[in-house]
Amino acid sequence: MSIITVGIDLAKNVFAVHGVDDNGKAALVKPKVSREHLLPLIAQLPPCVIGMEACSGAHHWARQFRQYGHTVKLIAPKFVTPYRMSGKRGKNDAADAAAICEAVRRPHMRFVPIKEEHQQIILCLHRTRNGFVEERTATYNRLRGLISEFGIVLPQKVANLRRDIILHLEDLPGYVNQCVGDLLAHADALEVRIADYDRIIAKAARDDARSKRLMKLPGIGPHTASAMLASIGGGHDFKNGRQVAAWIGLTPGQYSSGGKARLGRITKAGDRYLRSLLVMGARAVLSGLGTKQDRFSRWARSLQERRGYWKAVVAIAAKNARLAWAVLKFGEEFRLSPRAA
Repeated sequence: MSIITVGIDLAKNVFAVHGVDDNGKAALVKPKVSREHLLPLIAQLPPCVIGMEACSGAHHWARQFRQYGHTVKLIAPKFVTPYRMSGKRGKNDAADAAAICEAVRRPHMRFVPIKEEHQQIILCLHRTRNGFVEERTATYNRLRGLISEFGIVLPQKVANLRRDIILHLEDLPGYVNQCVGDLLAHADALEVRIADYDRIIAKAARDDARSKRLMKLPGIGPHTASAMLASIGGGHDFKNGRQVAAWIGLTPGQYSSGGKARLGRITKAGDRYLRSLLVMGARAVLSGLGTKQDRFSRWARSLQERRGYWKAVVAIAAKNARLAWAVLKFGEEFRLSPRAA
């Protein structure tokens, strides 16, 4: 019997491989495969379906395995756990590989889109910039907390904080003055780094035709366009735009039973960074409505009046996610309906 499905539990140096034949019987069980031997092992197998958890290095290995004719599918780790026969107490690499092999064979399993190398390059830019932003926020919070220990409470807004700290430098005892100066210098260096990455991301978005088409949508700028393109690619892994909005976590969670439909808050599943970009873009749309009378602006204004500010923000963000999928899926063939005067 030939192997038709393989589950691989990924790791840094030692991997576990579990393969089954067309009857579901284990035909390849290797609980310990070194990193240098994994690719030769997969290369000698006939074309089959390979399942892996969507974790560190999964997209790299998926691209490698596809070169040998294999069909690779990535699964979110939370969807693999129910198929582990030994439960939580019997967790080990071999059991995880067997669970992945079982999960990938389920007909209604949901999979993670495999990212190409150029997509991961753009996402690397976004992740690095976002890390600098978080570090900058932590630096200002650390500064504010240290100063409060000496009875000086500073405002949260960065511009006001930097203005007011100058007025209190002489009131700081001992080496605290040096600490404040070093923290401010570190924050300045982070500002320069963030500005550099902003320029790189904006340039990458302007140089890509698909990103430029995305930026024509209201509330989508260079950052959102490049992050969306790098995250979902051409959108071929989704059947429709609603699946994209649900994948990002912009759809309400259901608590329905007995014929009664109950919709709660949005699920906030998926990529938090991409969701935050869409939400910030939606807020920019509402703040810039003014007296605009085009179709989209009238819809957004009416929605805000009927449902409130935050529900309108989420609805606009979800709509932009669906429109972005359509733009990427159909390319130049997709056209928004003409705007009414």
